[in-house]
Amino acid sequence: MKHLLKLQDLTREEIISILNLADQLKFERKNGILKDYCKGKKMGMIFEKSSTRTRVSFESGMYELGGHSLFLSSNDLQIGRGEPVQDTARVLSRYLDILMIRTFKQQEVEDFAKYGSIPVINGLTDYAHPCQVLADLMTIREIEGSFKDLKMTFIGDGNNMANSLIVGAIKLGMEFAIACPEGYEPDAKIVAWAKENGNFTMTRSVEEAMKGADVLYTDVWASMGMEKDKLQRQHDFAGYQINSDNIRLAEKDVMVMHCLPAHRGEEITDEVFEAHADEIFEEAENRLHAQKAVIIKLLK
Repeated sequence: MKHLLKLQDLTREEIISILNLADQLKFERKNGILKDYCKGKKMGMIFEKSSTRTRVSFESGMYELGGHSLFLSSNDLQIGRGEPVQDTARVLSRYLDILMIRTFKQQEVEDFAKYGSIPVINGLTDYAHPCQVLADLMTIREIEGSFKDLKMTFIGDGNNMANSLIVGAIKLGMEFAIACPEGYEPDAKIVAWAKENGNFTMTRSVEEAMKGADVLYTDVWASMGMEKDKLQRQHDFAGYQINSDNIRLAEKDVMVMHCLPAHRGEEITDEVFEAHADEIFEEAENRLHAQKAVIIKLLK
């Protein structure tokens, strides 16, 4: 494991190893044990998309590991003024030990890894969000005990979250179903891979996808950068909501997850969100632990 660019690059064993280490780090933190796993190491964090959880969890995590983080806004870097990625990657590799980037194009993250000489972490692209899904998988195992015989259902946009959840769930043996409107499907190559490698269903029917679900997941209808399409998306996604009526189709003890921020009243009702707030905010906390595990693994 040289980088974390997308979950397709990791084996099942590598994912489980990250989750095991994340569990250990969470236990240590809750018991006041903070070890300098990354003492003296420097992490650069490039943000071309703004963030709450990604920035705070990475910055806090690197501090707790004994290292140092540098917030690098694209507005302050030469890359924001047209410097080629390959040049920025080579320069930063001579100053830093590891780099996290949160941006739009997946290719930009791939290029940083290709041209740089330090580990690169994908903090989010329009294609994938591997850090969030590692935290999600950690939370599912924490609450359910294992991944065996679980069905995960995603309701909404076939976006970066859906792409990464499909891969993570199927690699760990879960059944996966997604309900999305026409024209908002996940990446076609990921769908084809899922059909070949696991128990996968894609449907337009929320009710069909929800039946028997052990884990329900949703995300906003209009992600960052899609603000101009908000009204159209509100129209297209009407009915693609987790609410107190359709949640009854899932298992009685169903988990409800959301990567946040949530638009209550759109993709999820306030009632359902608050009823499952403990799970959702445990999921948010686990970003910290999962990402610390990734950093340690990459820096060895």
